Amino acid sequence: MRILLYTGKGGVGKTSVAAATALRCAERGHRTVVLSTDAAHSLADSFDVSLGPEPVEIAPNLWGQEVDIYYSLTKHWDKLQKYLAAVFSWQGVSDLLAEEIAVIPGMEEGAGLLWIDQHYQEGKYDVIVVDCAPTAETLRLLSLPETGRWWFDRLFPIGKRATLMLGPLISPFLDNMPIPDRETLDASEALFDQLGHLYHLLTDPDLTSVRLVLNPEKMVIKEAQRTYTYLNLYGYATDAVICNRIFPEGSDGCFAAWRQTQARYLQTVEEGFAPLPILKAPYFEQEVVGPEALRRMADALFGSDDPARLLYRGRTYAIERDEDGYLLCLSLPFAAREDLSVLRAGDELTLQVGNWRRNLILPRALRGLEIVQARFVEDALNVRFENHHEEAHHERKRTPGRA
Repeated sequence: MRILLYTGKGGVGKTSVAAATALRCAERGHRTVVLSTDAAHSLADSFDVSLGPEPVEIAPNLWGQEVDIYYSLTKHWDKLQKYLAAVFSWQGVSDLLAEEIAVIPGMEEGAGLLWIDQHYQEGKYDVIVVDCAPTAETLRLLSLPETGRWWFDRLFPIGKRATLMLGPLISPFLDNMPIPDRETLDASEALFDQLGHLYHLLTDPDLTSVRLVLNPEKMVIKEAQRTYTYLNLYGYATDAVICNRIFPEGSDGCFAAWRQTQARYLQTVEEGFAPLPILKAPYFEQEVVGPEALRRMADALFGSDDPARLLYRGRTYAIERDEDGYLLCLSLPFAAREDLSVLRAGDELTLQVGNWRRNLILPRALRGLEIVQARFVEDALNVRFENHHEEAHHERKRTPGRA
């Protein structure tokens, strides 16, 4: 199975690219489902068919789905949301408002994301193509699985068994605060376990690839670069950049000037995102709607190649051992040195790039070591871990008279 996530700034044509990819995969014999997690759906328009919150067959080997947020919330988050709403009501919030605010940050996006895990578990499809929301929403969506367990531990800090045993006893001392029952706890635990499983699926580079869709325009390229940085921060593998809506050679009039401008930005894309492959699609003379137009786009992007194959393999995160200790190397292309910060707290390493933060749980081998250096070198953050106490002991042995 392969999972392909297409994301990019709103309006760059990622829905058309995702639809073209799915159609070509299906025509090559792969059982394919394409789903949209964007609240402003346009996937049905690309195929010129009607789609709903469950997969609908739209061609041989091809199913389409436009994820409905409220339908998905009810399907995946109903028990937990009702419990949180009860807690808010207990605190004096009106029932209607309690329902609205009883939503964990990212829950709306996550409800759609869980469909990927469901399709994977059911094994009905060979390829899952995801038309993601614009980049900001996608980044919130992709960071949710890693924070799921954090939320569960804070909602039920004493654990499921202790909550069931002690809840009825301590509730009177807490002014009869609502205590979750076994059904709620089981559903919540299963939900966050599913998020954890989903994170492993999406960060498996052999299974999942993110593909960035952009137009050769300055602001669009800048946003794609920031997105690429954050994808690396969270450990998601990007295997291609799709450069869409390129004016063809021979464009005249005002389009000739646009062609020259695009040529400069195309060079920026090719230099900046190397060694990622850059796939290109022209600005077609008519909108990309319907199977024939989607096939033309697929021809331009993939030629005779299989869109589902892995287009680039590269590690974004690695830990290597040397004679002095360990070196953690995290690729952060396009990140600015002044936007980076590193904080160590116990067995967690917090990395912040601009407004985005990731907590890494350190491997057992690194937990007893100290950070002796953090440097940003050639688009990579290098953090060195060494056993300082051992080093100091050896230093004293070498210089016995030293204080």
